[in-house]
Amino acid sequence: MSLPKPQTDAPPPEPVELYQKHVKIYPREVTGRFARLRTLTLGVLLGLYYGLAWLQWDGQQLLLFDLPARKFHVFGLTFWPQDFFYLAVILIIAALSLFFFTALAGRLWCGYACPQTVWTEIFLVMERWIEGNSRARLKLDQGPVSGRRLRLKTAKHALWLAFSLWTGFTFVGYFTPIRELSQQLIQFQLTPWEIFWILFYGFATYGNAGFLREQVCIYMCPYARFQSAMFDRDTMIISYDERRGDPRGARRRNAAKPAGLGDCIDCTLCVQACPTGIDIRDGLQYQCIGCAACIDVCDDVMAKMGYAPGLIRYTTENAIAGTATRLLRPRVIAYALLLSVLTGALIWGLWQRIPLEVDIMRDRSALYHRTDEGLVENVYHLKIINMSENDQIYDVSVEGIAGLQLLMNDPQVTVAHGSVADVPLRVRADPSELAAGSNSLTFHIRAIGDPKIRLDQPARFIGPAQ
Repeated sequence: MSLPKPQTDAPPPEPVELYQKHVKIYPREVTGRFARLRTLTLGVLLGLYYGLAWLQWDGQQLLLFDLPARKFHVFGLTFWPQDFFYLAVILIIAALSLFFFTALAGRLWCGYACPQTVWTEIFLVMERWIEGNSRARLKLDQGPVSGRRLRLKTAKHALWLAFSLWTGFTFVGYFTPIRELSQQLIQFQLTPWEIFWILFYGFATYGNAGFLREQVCIYMCPYARFQSAMFDRDTMIISYDERRGDPRGARRRNAAKPAGLGDCIDCTLCVQACPTGIDIRDGLQYQCIGCAACIDVCDDVMAKMGYAPGLIRYTTENAIAGTATRLLRPRVIAYALLLSVLTGALIWGLWQRIPLEVDIMRDRSALYHRTDEGLVENVYHLKIINMSENDQIYDVSVEGIAGLQLLMNDPQVTVAHGSVADVPLRVRADPSELAAGSNSLTFHIRAIGDPKIRLDQPARFIGPAQ
C-alpha cells in the first residue's frame, strides 16, 4: 500500500547559477575628504614606486636587489643572503601591522594602500580622461560600434599599455640598475629575460587594473575571506546607520521629511559610487574594501537635503547598537606590544649590525699533522665576506690555547667591498698544552680602518687522543 503524495502549491525552486557572467562596474566619481585622502595616498605611493628606482646614494642605486651578485642595496645599507633574518623580521612586522590596523579600523590597507587598489584607481583616472564620467562610459559601451567609440577605446588602451609597460620597466629596474636598463632600452640591447619580465609585469598590471579590477579583491585576494576573523564589535568599519536611515523613501530637496521615513532618500548613489558594486545598506560584506567612497557621496546628499552628515560613516557595531566602544582591548594591546618589541629589535639589530661575515672550515682530509718540531698542526680556510661599502684590510689573529702559532701568507687580508676572500692558514700548538681530542680556540678578525668592524669566531682544534 503506497501513501498518497502530499499536495503542495509551492512553485519548484529556481535553479542557482554557480557561475555568472561578469557585469562591468562603472563607479561614480565622488568628491570629499576621503576622496582627497585617497588621491593624496595615490600620489605618494605611485611617486615612491616610480621615483625610488632613480635615486642614488654614494653612486649606488638607493634601492636595488642585485640577484646575480646576491647583494641587496637598501637606503645605503648592503644586505647579503646571510642577512635573511632581517627580511624575515620585516615580513613578520608587516603581517602584524596588517592585523593591528585591521583590528582597529578594518580594511584600511585595501582601501588606500593595496597595489590593486592604487593601480585600479589610476587606470580609472585615465579612463575618465578619455571616455568621460561613469554615465558617458556606460553609454559608450552600450551604444553601437562607431568611429568615435573605436578612437576612444584605442586611445584608452594605448595609454593603459604604455603605463603598464612603464610599470613593468620600473619593476625590473629594482633588480637591474635602472639607469643601465634605460640605456639598454634606448640601444635595443635588453636581454631576453629583461624583456620577458618587463612584458610579464606590464601585462599583469594591464590585466589586473584594466579588466579584473574588483574581481581580484572579491575572488582572488585571500584577505577578503579571513578579515572577519580579525574584526570584532569594536572594530572601526564603514556602516550604514539603519536606525537613523530606515524606513527609506524618496522626497524633494529641502522639503520637510515625510512622517515615518528615515534620512535615507534611497538615491542609491552609495551603490553607484562603490568600486565593488555592493550596497553598504545591507550591512558589513566581505566585498567592501573600505575605500569610503560611499561616505563621501552620502555626506554630499545629506548636505543637499539639509540633514546631518554621517548616515554612512566609520563607526563600530557597538556604537551603532548604542553601546560603548572599547579602543584598547586584548588583541589590540597584544598586536601593539609585539609590534613595538619586533620593531625595536629590528632597529637595534640594524644599528648593531656588523658588515662582516666569516666562515671557518677546517681541513677534513686529515685530523691533524705532526710537524718536524713535534707540534700539532691544523689547517683551516677562512671565507671572509666584506659586506661593507668600502674596501677593508682585516687583521687575523687566534687565541684560546697557550703558545698558539698562526701561519699565513699575510696576517693582514685585503678584501674589496662586496667581495669574498678565501684565506688558507695553519695553526700550530704544543701537544703539552692540548687536551685530549678536541680543543676550543677563537679567531679574531678586525678591520684595521674601522675598529667597530670586528668578529670573534669560535673553532675547534683537533689534537691527538692521549
